[in-house]
Amino acid sequence: GTLTLCYTGNVKFDDGSRTAWQCLATENADGTFTKLGPVLPLPEGYTGHVRDPKVWQHEGRWYMVLGAQDLQKRGKVLLFSSADLHVWTSQGEIAGYGINDLDDAGYMWECPDLFALGDQHVLICCPQGVPREKERYLNTYPAVWMSGDFDYHRAAFEHGELHELDAGFEFYAPQTMLTSDGRRLLVGWMGVPEGEEMLQPTLTNGWIHQMTCLRELEFIDGQLYQRPLRELSALRGEAHGWAGNSLPLAPMEIVLQPTGDDILSLDFDGALTLERDASGIRLARPSLASDEKHYRYWRGDVRSLHIFIDQSSVEIFINGGEGVMSCRYFPACSGQLMFSGITPDAFCYWPLRTCMVE
Repeated sequence: GTLTLCYTGNVKFDDGSRTAWQCLATENADGTFTKLGPVLPLPEGYTGHVRDPKVWQHEGRWYMVLGAQDLQKRGKVLLFSSADLHVWTSQGEIAGYGINDLDDAGYMWECPDLFALGDQHVLICCPQGVPREKERYLNTYPAVWMSGDFDYHRAAFEHGELHELDAGFEFYAPQTMLTSDGRRLLVGWMGVPEGEEMLQPTLTNGWIHQMTCLRELEFIDGQLYQRPLRELSALRGEAHGWAGNSLPLAPMEIVLQPTGDDILSLDFDGALTLERDASGIRLARPSLASDEKHYRYWRGDVRSLHIFIDQSSVEIFINGGEGVMSCRYFPACSGQLMFSGITPDAFCYWPLRTCMVE
């Protein structure tokens, strides 16, 4: 009955070394919080990079996963359990470099989150140092998901391969929560450390980054689906159909079905371009540091697109949530969203009200 915060207390020393403690704080009657201090010191065998607790309860016992780096500079996910949140017992490593045949899986795994979804367990995390591929893992740091069977008694997670959680330009540190009606919701940070983030024009106005829309998760036939939170429909204005090849670029929600395998292109006033063809989707965006263009890809048969457009962000849901691409973009004022290529088979858009969902 008491709101309790679980967080990492990082300590950095003058010589550049560091350590980390997992800490607790509890809410007082007046809404303030009292820090209870550290409850879990740095585990033996790991560097000072141990952080990001995610805590849940199962059959009356508390469990916690932590992102970690071992002394060989390999990323891991650690599992602990507790009867009271104060005394924690290590259950070992459940995922990471060298576990379940994962090789070359990065030097640090951040922001882990383990949860049941359907008849599977899903682990999402951010493995720093995963090698870039031609069309995957192109962000400085990616976010991934893996699914499998988690055994509480053996503290073992038998999972499959890594899958990129979001194929866009900006998505990191996702976390989930469970609603009172049983839905698993996810929210991510629409930013990536150490990219071009410090060149974003919002810095002139004293802010940077934003969060994604809330997403509802489902696991169907071996695939993790991410769909926009159903309550977001409360923001919709009047529905409109296809009305030509351009729209004023403003906050809106678009649902469309491309025609066959023909090319369809959406140009967000030159600040972002979406091109769909038979191989999938390619996003193109001009660099904030040079004249070059950067690209992101989602490969597969694109049967439908559900797009949320805000003043400086775009979230693209593909095939009912089979894939997602999230990114920031910075168009000129009074810009236009331009459509080219074949006219979609189906098209509907709603202007979005600038208000809170209550």
